[in-house]
Amino acid sequence: MLDSTFFDQVFWGNTVKAYFLFGGILFLGLVFKNIVSKLLSRLLFRLFRNFSNQSHNDAFVALLVKPIEIFILLSTLYLSINQLKHPLEVAVFHYSKLIGKTKELIPVTIGDCVDRIFLFMIILSFFWIVLRIIDFISHVLLYKASLTENKADDQLVPFLKELFKTIVIFIGFFTLLGFVFEVNVLTLITGLGIGGIAIALAAKESLENLIGSFTIFLDKPFTVGDLVKVDGVEGTVEKVGFRSTRIRTSEKTMATLPNRGMIDGVLENLSLRNSRKVSFVIGLTYETSSDSLRKIISEIESYINNHQGTSDDGNASFKSFGDSGLNVEVNYFVTELNATQFLKIRQEINLEIMDIVVRNKSDFAYPTQRLISDRPVAPGDKEEVGNDATD
Repeated sequence: MLDSTFFDQVFWGNTVKAYFLFGGILFLGLVFKNIVSKLLSRLLFRLFRNFSNQSHNDAFVALLVKPIEIFILLSTLYLSINQLKHPLEVAVFHYSKLIGKTKELIPVTIGDCVDRIFLFMIILSFFWIVLRIIDFISHVLLYKASLTENKADDQLVPFLKELFKTIVIFIGFFTLLGFVFEVNVLTLITGLGIGGIAIALAAKESLENLIGSFTIFLDKPFTVGDLVKVDGVEGTVEKVGFRSTRIRTSEKTMATLPNRGMIDGVLENLSLRNSRKVSFVIGLTYETSSDSLRKIISEIESYINNHQGTSDDGNASFKSFGDSGLNVEVNYFVTELNATQFLKIRQEINLEIMDIVVRNKSDFAYPTQRLISDRPVAPGDKEEVGNDATD
């Protein structure tokens, strides 16, 4: 057996026992960090067992394994390194500190620097775990929200997720200032003074957008999934965040609009409409008789109002005498809101209008010009003009 004096031997400022403790703690931490992280994840999940069902267990573990592994690794490294005295006791620099009425030089050792670095990393990893727990809670809430018909909760969950994560990040920031850098946080906050006012003015637009996001949730001019049109941008709302709203356009691009613009501008919620309007003008040739024109208008109006995909308030009317033809205006509303079905119905009506015009011995006008001359044209001149036209 090894004698106790063997462990008391000193090499490079540390005992053999300290080296064994350093290696043993480091070895156990590296070997069992994965197992311990999964075990701790499952133990933490029990706190949320009533909140979620067992099917979310894997998602919870997947979110927490990595940050808990890093937390365990940092803690293991910190405990193992602190078993050694050398070179941790070596002073790096000195700083003066007023103690009583005299200033004294306080040494800062390598160990002090290592402690601050590890404390910084451990606090970061701890708040990383908290942020992942918030991600899991929002994951469960989004799943439950998807089971309901109300879209307001689908919009509220991502917003609350960002809100709580922002609060946690601010708490983590001030925790680092207080524990690692030994800053008096209360004195820092109360001492901002004019600097705080300047920061508030600089963040004016961000605050306006934040207030706009709360207005959107309270007033509910739209919800996630609605088809909206604002400032010339038309698309489906995918997310309402702190500062902006994301809209997926018909070209499948992502448009990001500030929340302030969403409530200050003219916003059309196209999902709330009960029909889609179609309006256009067709031109008929001037050779069309008045009787044929009346029949064409009557048949178009009758077909539109009897179509199962339109409302019964469609109309067609003789609008004006155009430069190239007789202008007939057609207006109707399609009750089918689905984009694909809407296009099919509009196509059916357009094709039927073409058939109606042909059946009544008329034709569609197109831009033409007629040259009228009062000079008699000889037969030879006609042929010459015809040749020029042909050329």
